[in-house]
Amino acid sequence: MILSIAAVLFTFGLVIFLHEFGHFLVCKLTGIKVEAFSFGFGPELFGRVKGGTRYSIRAVPLGGYVKPAGENIEEGTGQPDEYFSKPWYTRLGVVLAGPFMNYLLAFVVFTGVILIVGEPVQSPDPVIGEVAQGYPAEAAGLKAGDRVLSVDGVPAKDWTQMADLIHKKIAAPVSVEYQRAAEKIKVSIVTKKGPEGQGLIGVSPGISYKYVGILKATKMGAHQCYFWTKYTITTLAANIKHRSKPDISGPIGIVNIVSKAAHAGMPDLFFLIALISVAVGFFNLLPIPLLDGGHAVLFIIEGVFRRKLTPRVMGCVNYAGIAFLVGILVFATYSDIMRLLPKTAQTQTEVPAPGK
Repeated sequence: MILSIAAVLFTFGLVIFLHEFGHFLVCKLTGIKVEAFSFGFGPELFGRVKGGTRYSIRAVPLGGYVKPAGENIEEGTGQPDEYFSKPWYTRLGVVLAGPFMNYLLAFVVFTGVILIVGEPVQSPDPVIGEVAQGYPAEAAGLKAGDRVLSVDGVPAKDWTQMADLIHKKIAAPVSVEYQRAAEKIKVSIVTKKGPEGQGLIGVSPGISYKYVGILKATKMGAHQCYFWTKYTITTLAANIKHRSKPDISGPIGIVNIVSKAAHAGMPDLFFLIALISVAVGFFNLLPIPLLDGGHAVLFIIEGVFRRKLTPRVMGCVNYAGIAFLVGILVFATYSDIMRLLPKTAQTQTEVPAPGK
């Protein structure tokens, strides 16, 4: 319990604080006065004023916040060091600095984990290395370490052949026979349609690791940032194209995942921190009002048309953003709760006859 709490606080504290630090750093570099910069939320535990900025540490170590002078356009006095007194491109740099820091953190952590642990190499054996939460394989009772013997009666020679047989069954039942210790079990599983239109049951192969040098680790770290960003875009595009419900996690689901990663070991936890950092950076780049991406779009429009934003425009955009983000939060939390509820039986287990 203590390990789980510490892991959650460390993960969110690091990812969110560095995001805010990005905003803070560019404000300072561009001459925007920062009234407050805090690590954590809630009651102040310690604080001091330096250079016109109140630096503080607060009771709830879940990230932090930065408050530039004149951040709210309605409260601006026209002083040259205020946020909205700066040119649009300066404000654009401030809002993009947060997501940039998230991607920088992800790159450093990915590279570090790969350098220390090694390059993951997929095992060719049809042995399950991990079962994804919320997927048909989990409901069917499959576990890590199970060896798949056959798919629809076809012997599974290796992982690639096994996966190809499953991919061909899209949202359709597939018979999987596997071995656990000395026991052979056969189940019928209804596959889930994946983002690329293939059938999935939610299993991944076993992984081993081999040492790589700093240059390759750096290249692989950058590729991980690219891969997970591309995967997110592809998944969202597929959901929109097929008008399917997005499979997203809210606070409950993310806390559960972080807790499991912490108990699995430090490499898993730090790899997850990098994944979450990519997700936070990407999400904030989306052109949604109130997010960094939404502000970026407004500032670019301001630069193109050379017309200053007005308090009325900012107010309408912010209200729309709040409504949209609250809707996402409610939907994600509902999805988390539904995943935690007992699942309806989706599989039928076949008990082999003696000697079969």
